Amino acid sequence: MSPDSIVLARTVHTLDGDPGAVTAVAVADGLITAVGSAADARDWRGPGTELIDLGDAVLVPGLVDGHSHPALGLELSTGTDLSAVRDLDGLRAVLARTERIDGWVLAWNLDHNVFGDHPVHRSVIEDVLGPDTPAFIRLYDGHSALATGPALRAAGATGPRTFAQRATVVCDPDGTPTGHLVEHAAMDLVTAVMPGLPLARRRDALHELLLRMAAGGLAGAHVMDAGGDILELVRAIEDTRHLPLRLRIAPWCMPGTGAEGLKELAALQAESGRNWLVGGVKLFMDGTVEGGSAWLEHPDCHGEGTAGLWLDPAEYTDVVRQLDAYGVRTATHAIGDAGVRHVLDTVAALPGQGRGRHRIEHIETLGDEQARRFARLGVPASMQPTHSAYTRADHTDAWSTRLGTERAERAWICRTLRDTGATLALGSDWPIAHHDPRGVLAYAQLRRHAGTDTAPVNPGQALTALMALEGYTTHAARAAGESEHTGRIAPGLRADLTAFALDPLTADPDAFADSAVPLTMSNGVVTNRAGV
Repeated sequence: MSPDSIVLARTVHTLDGDPGAVTAVAVADGLITAVGSAADARDWRGPGTELIDLGDAVLVPGLVDGHSHPALGLELSTGTDLSAVRDLDGLRAVLARTERIDGWVLAWNLDHNVFGDHPVHRSVIEDVLGPDTPAFIRLYDGHSALATGPALRAAGATGPRTFAQRATVVCDPDGTPTGHLVEHAAMDLVTAVMPGLPLARRRDALHELLLRMAAGGLAGAHVMDAGGDILELVRAIEDTRHLPLRLRIAPWCMPGTGAEGLKELAALQAESGRNWLVGGVKLFMDGTVEGGSAWLEHPDCHGEGTAGLWLDPAEYTDVVRQLDAYGVRTATHAIGDAGVRHVLDTVAALPGQGRGRHRIEHIETLGDEQARRFARLGVPASMQPTHSAYTRADHTDAWSTRLGTERAERAWICRTLRDTGATLALGSDWPIAHHDPRGVLAYAQLRRHAGTDTAPVNPGQALTALMALEGYTTHAARAAGESEHTGRIAPGLRADLTAFALDPLTADPDAFADSAVPLTMSNGVVTNRAGV
């Protein structure tokens, strides 16, 4: 049978050992059927074969974002983007002219550093919004928010609350909420009463977002947000069109999930569509450094960070043990060194064959002793290099000052993990950082954003160009247990391909971040085609 399409490129990095000089890739029924030379391709071609000639472009395995929130991210990024705000005066100025959405002021991506030495408190914004305007502002970490008095009253949040997980409605000494909400359970009080969009609009918005992701070179993503109705959204997209990215979706398992809930999560693993599947479960061991909810071996400068998200960490261990018995893969959010240690301890106590099923997300500060355990235990690490852009090389930012210099100097230890032999998947955690993989690949090598003169953050942790590319290809596949299906360009593997105008292995990272993306293919379907 002749292939559906043949892709030609002057350079093809197969990442599949040394298959010789490959310049042609044949695709049929969503799979790679042959690799070889342009001369070979003449023999493969049939009357219905489409020839895609990329000229001087460089073809690599389709890039996969190792940690993304495309559906949840649309909710998290509702309203005004505050990423350009640098101080309280700027925040007040932007909010004063922000348009209302069904009477609410909604905004997101606010940097903790904007508050400087001031606490996160609704009093700094309420006078510019008026006494009757509900407002909900998400901070950039996605784990905390600032709500005004009217928003809190609409949610019935009039004082402290107790939750099944470690979450906080921060209050003044008299018990009045400050508006600072830390962790999902606290934020959910307000999000439950906020205006929302109908499913059809969210379906179309998700499809458009995935097309933009494909235009940057993404062929797939490990999706950490199966809460809400994401499965309904992806089904709705596939009812009428192709899902632009191959989505591997992990539903959340929060503290308090009982035996029946775990059975339901295990049963969900059978759900799939043409270009998506449920694959694993997402858990949270802790929160964020800036919110004081990361679990640290030693308290931060405010005396916080002394506990995990689970009120009893042994419950987390038992949940992972039960999921492992079902054969379910897990991905655990663990920011602080104590949180990472507890996850590693949990995996170490599992039967040996199950260890490779369990990975750790984020890993923002960690010492060498615990870092060496990743390779030894076969635990994949999933990290987002561009998260360190919220810190500063001189450690004067909110994240670093909370931890102190010693812990700040062992931040985002990407290179240490690779050098010890660990699997390291890379991603963006969109919308916490931008989803464009070109920027992440460049940042992983530069430890700063491309095209800036910002001092690099912990430059000794920079990855090589090959390590960075592997983080989006071979190592992303390993982290998901999919090495036999994707991550390389080889016959029999899924036809996920990405082409760049510049070579990601040899180009200057500053230049590569703006490299054109002539082609993206996901599961054998072209999802981005620019100038081909």
